[in-house]
Amino acid sequence: MVPIRDENPVRITPYVTYGLIALNALAFLYEMSLAPPALTALFQQWAVVPTELSRSLQGGLSYASVPELSTLITSQFLHAGFFHVGGNMLYLWIFGNNVEEQLGRVKFLLFYLTCGVLAGLTQWYFNLGSSIPSLGASGAIAGVMGAYIFRFPQVRILTLVPFGFLLFRIPAILYLGFWFVQQAIYGVASLEVPATVGMENGGVAYWAHAGGFVFGAVLGPLLGLFDKADKDWDAAVSKNLDSLGADLADGEILPPKPEPAPGAETTSEPPENS
Repeated sequence: MVPIRDENPVRITPYVTYGLIALNALAFLYEMSLAPPALTALFQQWAVVPTELSRSLQGGLSYASVPELSTLITSQFLHAGFFHVGGNMLYLWIFGNNVEEQLGRVKFLLFYLTCGVLAGLTQWYFNLGSSIPSLGASGAIAGVMGAYIFRFPQVRILTLVPFGFLLFRIPAILYLGFWFVQQAIYGVASLEVPATVGMENGGVAYWAHAGGFVFGAVLGPLLGLFDKADKDWDAAVSKNLDSLGADLADGEILPPKPEPAPGAETTSEPPENS
C-alpha cells in the first residue's frame, strides 16, 4: 500500500519538513555523482557501521567516540537508491507537516533528529556484529509516524493499492498501526533468519523502523504534541465567549418581541388617557 496524501490540512508553512526533504534530495544527488568506489567509501565513513560503533564504545564514551557517534545523525541523510529516498520523502511529506505544526519548528527538528538517533541505536543493538552500513531517514520518519498515530488516529489516509490500482481512505490508526506491526514482525524474524531478512543481507533495517516508531510515540507527547490542541480549544472557547459578549451588548441574542395577534391594532406611541 502506498500513501498518497492525508486529509489533514495545516495552517503553517512547514519549513523544517521542506528543508529536511531538500537536504535529503541534495545529499542523494551528490551520491549519484560519485563513482561506486567513492560511494562505498562515503557510506563507510558517514553511515552507521555497527561493528565500528561497537568498537568505538568499548572503552566507554570519550572524545574518540565522537566521529562514530556523529554517524547516527549523518546517516539520516544518506540513501541507498532512488526508491529508498523517494519512499522516505513521500512519508515525510505526508506526515511531517502536521507534527511540525503541533510541536513547533525548533522542537520538531529536535524531535526528528532524536528519533533518528534512537532508531539507529536500536538497529545497532540488535546487529552488534554487522559490518554493513546502516543508513536512511526511515528511523526518524518512523518517529514522526509514531507521533502522528497518537495525535491524529482518525485522520483518513488516501492509499493506493497497487494490485488493481485501487484507492482507499484508511484511518491513520489502521494504516500506521499495520505498518508498525509489520516492521516489528520482520524485525523479530531477522533475529532468527538473518540471511533472509534484516540488515545482514544489506536489506531493510526493520528494528530502526520499529524503534523509531516507539520512541516517536513516547517523545511526541513529552515535547508538547497535544499542547497545541489544548491551546486551540482554549482560543476557540475564548473567541466564542467574546462573540457571545458582543452579541449580548448589541441585544442580538435577546428573545424576539412577540408578534401582535392578527387584526390587533398597534401603535408606536403610548395610549392616551381618556
